[in-house]
Amino acid sequence: MRFTKITIINSRKPAVHDINEQLQWFGGSLGLFGTRDKDKSCFRVFIVLLKNLKEEGPISSDEIADRTGLTRGTVVHHLNKLMRSGIVTSEKGGYQLKVDKLEHLVDIIKDNVDRAFDNLKEIGKDLDKKLGL
Repeated sequence: MRFTKITIINSRKPAVHDINEQLQWFGGSLGLFGTRDKDKSCFRVFIVLLKNLKEEGPISSDEIADRTGLTRGTVVHHLNKLMRSGIVTSEKGGYQLKVDKLEHLVDIIKDNVDRAFDNLKEIGKDLDKKLGL
């Protein structure tokens, strides 16, 4: 069974219009960068993927490791997490964000959340019938 893990964290938008703070908030709101990510390694992987949007094609985990100063194992760990979140794809021996704009990324995540809630509602309705509720 293929699944997408979606985490949405509702927090106050940053008042400061600092791009790094906004990117941290954006990824944090999507549950991408948790409190356990002390050295911001997942954020750093995300930033490399974001910068790579302007380049042609996917980027290898080795190249991401080189650009971030992280080990390849750490990079692969975070890439797997980002793929489970449904925002990164692996193809042609490399990785890339599924979309070319962050706004479109939000649209994809919203569609996934809507689909998940539709499925929950359908099963809930069926369970209610079976339970005589």
